[in-house]
Amino acid sequence: MSEARTAGPVTDLGGLVKAYDVRGVADVDLTEDVARALGAAFADHVDAGRIVVAHDMRVSSPRLSAAFAEGAVQRGGPVEFAGLSSTDQLYCASGLLDAAGAMFTASHNPAPDNGIKLCLSGARPISRDTGLTSIRTRAEAYLRAGTIARRPGGSRTDVDTLPGYVETVLRLAPVPDRRPLRVVVDAADAMASLTVPAVAEHLPSITVVPVHFGLDGTFPHHEANPLDPKNLRDLQDAVRAEGADLGLAFDGDADRCVVVDEQGRIVPPSAVTALIATREIARARAAGEETPVVIANLVSSRHVQEAIEAAGGRRVRSRVGHSLIKALMAQDDAVFGGEHSAHYYFRDFFSADSGMLAALHVLAALAETDGTLSALVAEHDPYAASGELNRTVADAAAATAAVRAHLDTLDGVVTDDLDGLTAVHWDEEAPAGDRWWLSLRSSNTEPLLRLNVEAAEEGTMHAIRDRVLALVGGSGSTPAEQTPAGPAARAGTPTDSDVVTVASGADVPGWVRAALRCPVCRHELRDAEAALRCTGCDRLYPVENGIPVLIAERALEG
Repeated sequence: MSEARTAGPVTDLGGLVKAYDVRGVADVDLTEDVARALGAAFADHVDAGRIVVAHDMRVSSPRLSAAFAEGAVQRGGPVEFAGLSSTDQLYCASGLLDAAGAMFTASHNPAPDNGIKLCLSGARPISRDTGLTSIRTRAEAYLRAGTIARRPGGSRTDVDTLPGYVETVLRLAPVPDRRPLRVVVDAADAMASLTVPAVAEHLPSITVVPVHFGLDGTFPHHEANPLDPKNLRDLQDAVRAEGADLGLAFDGDADRCVVVDEQGRIVPPSAVTALIATREIARARAAGEETPVVIANLVSSRHVQEAIEAAGGRRVRSRVGHSLIKALMAQDDAVFGGEHSAHYYFRDFFSADSGMLAALHVLAALAETDGTLSALVAEHDPYAASGELNRTVADAAAATAAVRAHLDTLDGVVTDDLDGLTAVHWDEEAPAGDRWWLSLRSSNTEPLLRLNVEAAEEGTMHAIRDRVLALVGGSGSTPAEQTPAGPAARAGTPTDSDVVTVASGADVPGWVRAALRCPVCRHELRDAEAALRCTGCDRLYPVENGIPVLIAERALEG
């Protein structure tokens, strides 16, 4: 056969090839013809080097990955076809085999979607700026031509990558047999159904209680997105019913892991980042590294940096995005990296992310203590956080400018633009109520602004959050519908602590008072019992649920 047919209706891949991967609707955007053309283009890009091809359990994944492999073989690529795999299993194979990799998955996206995560040999990241654009251009050329010319040397060989993956993760994060642990795992009918049993059989002290273990790409029980609290309810219920020591929830391709404690409360990913960072720093220092580097994206809790520095490491801030973090991991020889989205990266795992390795670190840390997981992580979750709040806005730049203009009127605020707008108002010598920071970022793919707020006190976080949301405008879920990333978050559902009742004007943060003026005479306001009092006309403005009500008609004459 001298050429493969690729002709089809899709020839523009601009909407399919994203900044860091390929993602779209299977058989609509990502057809077999498109997959075949992308396979050929990827083989060209790696100059017919070895390629490991794997896929998740989605209904479309086996045939799309087979078409990709066919295109790569046509262009002379020696393809090692791994079949069903988690994404971190594919990264591990790429590293162990020194081969490029292609993983067919849409991660946590709905069942009709599919996509491809590509990497170079050694699990090195590839993005739009480092190869995806040229791969897209070549694939579009093949689609327009309707054929893929044959290049000699192509072959396809089936390979089992699971044993090497299991050996690698157990070596990198050994779990001591010091105490028995009972752990509930919700695999979401996805790839953790394959990898968790394969790893757990080598851990005699760990008893796994499986929830939704199966390989069903229709996701019959819930979406494979553990960042959405509603998808954690089955896990939380099972942890409490089983009296388990903890629970683990994996996403569709199992490269992310969310943890809940023995009471079913969500452990914020930043707390997991801090916990693992201290362990990896200690290990690296014991091996002779003076100041190990840890990468953490700028949305991570302030405590992450505090924990890294206390352990003797150095934190490097990163923009959000796995390719960016992987690049920084290599650049700074970082021992570990963590994201607020529950992606965790390990230098000795080819600087790739692995939900399994993160889970094993949590299990190992708990096994080394005699207490509960909630006690273990309490020190790593000291601040109040809003969680990520999304707002759909007509003009993200204008909304951000409005927030920036307000921040410019406040004393003691330091801003930077590494990834959107970050503002910090955190002086350790100031009262706790005056310590806060926020991040406001635009989505790369949607007309959204993403807001994260953290503060030393809950009331401050609520006040900052609500003020910024008012300035941003737009539409989106209300704060009460979000799961915060701080202590209240671990309940998984709103609690009484999510509503702050202010007993005195002094509980309104100082930065808020400094920015407010009496709407009648424009004088400053001072604290009063359950209110703020104007220093000019002596009007009294009530404070309700942490928010000053600055309406002249509501004021009480002093």
